[in-house]
Amino acid sequence: MFKKILIANRGEIACRVIKTARAMGIATVAVYSEADRDALHVEMADEAVPIGPPAAAKSYLAIDKIVKAARKTGAEAIHPGYGFLSENAAFATALAEAGIAFIGPNIKAIEVMGDKIESKRFAAKAKVNTVPGYLGVITDADEAVKIAEEIGYPVMIKASAGGGGKGMRIARSRDEVAEGFASSMSEAKSSFGDDRVFIEKFVEQPRHIEIQVLADKHGKAIYLGERECSIQRRNQKVIEEAPSSFLDEKTRAAMGRQAVALAKAVDYESAGTVEFIVDQKKNFYFLEMNTRLQVEHPVTELITGIDLVEQMIRVAAGEKLALTQKGVKLKGWAIESRIYAEDPFRGFLPSTGRLVRYRPPEEETARGLTVRNDTGVYEGGEISIHYDPMIAKLVTHGATRNAAIDHMARALDAFYIDGIQHNIPFLTAIMQHPRWRKGALTTGFIDEEYPDGFAPRAPEGEEKDVLSVVAAAIDHLSNQRRRRIDQQMHGLTVRFAENRVVNLGLESQPVRVEGGLDDAIEVTLLTAKGKKRKRFTVESEWWFGDPVWFGRLNGVEVAVQVRPIANGYDLAYRGIHAPAHVYTTREAELAALMPVKEAPDTSKQLLCPMPGLVVSIHVAEGQEVKAGEALCVVEAMKMENILRAERDGVVAGVLAKPGDSLAVDAVIMEFE
Repeated sequence: MFKKILIANRGEIACRVIKTARAMGIATVAVYSEADRDALHVEMADEAVPIGPPAAAKSYLAIDKIVKAARKTGAEAIHPGYGFLSENAAFATALAEAGIAFIGPNIKAIEVMGDKIESKRFAAKAKVNTVPGYLGVITDADEAVKIAEEIGYPVMIKASAGGGGKGMRIARSRDEVAEGFASSMSEAKSSFGDDRVFIEKFVEQPRHIEIQVLADKHGKAIYLGERECSIQRRNQKVIEEAPSSFLDEKTRAAMGRQAVALAKAVDYESAGTVEFIVDQKKNFYFLEMNTRLQVEHPVTELITGIDLVEQMIRVAAGEKLALTQKGVKLKGWAIESRIYAEDPFRGFLPSTGRLVRYRPPEEETARGLTVRNDTGVYEGGEISIHYDPMIAKLVTHGATRNAAIDHMARALDAFYIDGIQHNIPFLTAIMQHPRWRKGALTTGFIDEEYPDGFAPRAPEGEEKDVLSVVAAAIDHLSNQRRRRIDQQMHGLTVRFAENRVVNLGLESQPVRVEGGLDDAIEVTLLTAKGKKRKRFTVESEWWFGDPVWFGRLNGVEVAVQVRPIANGYDLAYRGIHAPAHVYTTREAELAALMPVKEAPDTSKQLLCPMPGLVVSIHVAEGQEVKAGEALCVVEAMKMENILRAERDGVVAGVLAKPGDSLAVDAVIMEFE
């Protein structure tokens, strides 16, 4: 077994590998760029080596620097994590030449499976179901149209060397094929340096289901069940679960056998994933093989009890798999939510900055439920513009799918982040979505259910009751505390009964509250005529300053995020954000007469939609612009965002220049 390994990665996956290595008694070496000098993975590792400036091409993708770091520290093996160099055959070759073990598959598997055209040919030879299509090199648009019509519409045009949705187009007609072929080639060339594309049948209403495989160097390979990754946005996974609610045992076994057959065909070793597209009749077709550890591997670990990183390390060290196919048992259900630094209310644009507060839910296993949080950040740390926006992967496990979903909803409610924007409200809203809970999924779920983007839901029904009760309880606690501080009641505990009105945005709820500081608070929700509607016993140890209100309402556990605002609190629960103000009856009457404050008019300004770096300015002062015309480009987290004119106009002034680092809502230019 290795005595020391280097992790050629950063963030949560580097921390994840370090945890397993530490449990195995293996020393670890972290590498880091200048931007990651104070990162969590650097602190966790036994040693750390700087490898260059923030740009990944000059640090985490610099093969020579990483090999040099391994030699310098005496690391016998390197775990690449995912992304960066994890599927880079040149990196694996360089390690072999340096006599350093690669904790991953052999070079043949990386090369064959890394090319989408070659991998599909290989899969077909291994008798793995493949999507009908043409895998040869397509020379021009006319040939592409001819091939598409032979296959039958709709078709998918895909970059051979692609990934992450780049170089991918759906075409439903001759014109769309011709246009999509040209744009796919162009995007593939700029993204991957390889303009080859292929065409295959597009599966309508597909589900994305993948099989986890595990193989050793001695010819043994097994599969560890499946994961469903159909909840995607722009071809990027957002929520994953294991197992899939769609598969039956027969289909699961058939997919598993084909995944193992493909792994054996390429002499695979280590952990890997064979991805399939599955139609509504449970027909499944090979999509691609990821020759690395997947981001969503924790859900498989929770339903199987198998540490995939440990198995990868043991395989790389030459050990035989101790696991058997019959010994793999799937227990319960696991859900993973990817928590990103992005603003769901602004089209999911990246958000960067300081994590002023970072309070994830406690990791634990209790009462048959598990919460796990894989993260690479900490309170006070910085979310950089240089890397992907992932903050953490929150994972829950329960005996059933509904139990895992409900536990995820509570865990997301308890996950408090301040200082940057994040997608927790969006994830929490999905947990309540009827279609998600029913398991009626396709890869188009988000586009279909949120066609106009995501907006916070208005509080209603049971959720409105919860927020009203929590707001009333907080206000009542505040009143009781002030009375005790002022010694109005000479330090005595008195059960006060007070009538109040809770305003949640534009909604009002009359309540009656009673109780003292030292016992439970009782909140009664009233009708508009003052009659009793519902009564709650509120039990909580929450105190002022705590960012999350934890408690029980009639015995049911509840977590509500609490942020102070002027004369009240902003409450967040189940994807709902609602400003809460608690008034006396007279105050409520007066508040209803107050004019509504109008938002400032910014229609003649171009505001920066997210923190980012100005790459280029395309217009000048005095220039006439048309609606849709590009005004400037702002880069954040490896994404270039083109900001366009919303209407015709004349540029009155340009207030930013290339190279400027801008905050969200900074004024870039003004119009006449």
